[in-house]
Amino acid sequence: MNELKIRPLTEEERKYTFTQGMQLEGQTGTIGFMYGELDSSRKDFYTAWTDRWEKYKTDAFKTELDGVVGGLRSGEHGLLQSRTSMRDYVREHPESIFGAGDMTVAGFRVDKGEHAFLIRCNLRPEKDTFFCYCYVSEFLDRHMANARPGIRFVDPHYQELFRVPDGGRIIITEPDGEQREKICRFVDEYHTEVSGWIFHICEFAEKMEQNGNSYEPVQEKGMGKEQPGKAR
Repeated sequence: MNELKIRPLTEEERKYTFTQGMQLEGQTGTIGFMYGELDSSRKDFYTAWTDRWEKYKTDAFKTELDGVVGGLRSGEHGLLQSRTSMRDYVREHPESIFGAGDMTVAGFRVDKGEHAFLIRCNLRPEKDTFFCYCYVSEFLDRHMANARPGIRFVDPHYQELFRVPDGGRIIITEPDGEQREKICRFVDEYHTEVSGWIFHICEFAEKMEQNGNSYEPVQEKGMGKEQPGKAR
């Protein structure tokens, strides 16, 4: 068995252990994801597979996926061997933890061949589960690199007001004072996904102006301007 390259997820990789919108999945080369349940013994191991972009589901990928799962089920790595081994592995790599509260969430990345396998481990009191999201690594890494400068928000005249990081949030304030918080995802330099809806950045500004809304970022570290946007 070839040695697996496994490491804790970086902060920017963690958001890719959840289902994305179809356009983002196409850009990141999302092949599909595996859901699994672990028992205290190694014998009980339930998995289910969901396709996303089948054109990336090559024979080479299938072979690599089998090798990754087999390696993580082995005594050498043990991440997916059993509930006990998963908990031990996470405990040995505390930098992998990014959940809080009554459920611990940890994440790891495995690279094999041309593919990246991003694993989210959910350590629950009643049942430990995991998700393994599978990507064409070239597409995923390129998309993350393009997203690092952040998502631009402009006014209707195309003047930049502020930026938020990929996965960051904005607050939209309506004329009556009601506020709505929205999660934003980077699509490309000129498009963003706001709570599941894709907009050209100028289209979003024009829509806000038409509705009489203002919009501003939820405070994030190191993302430049923090000025509220007001369509005038």
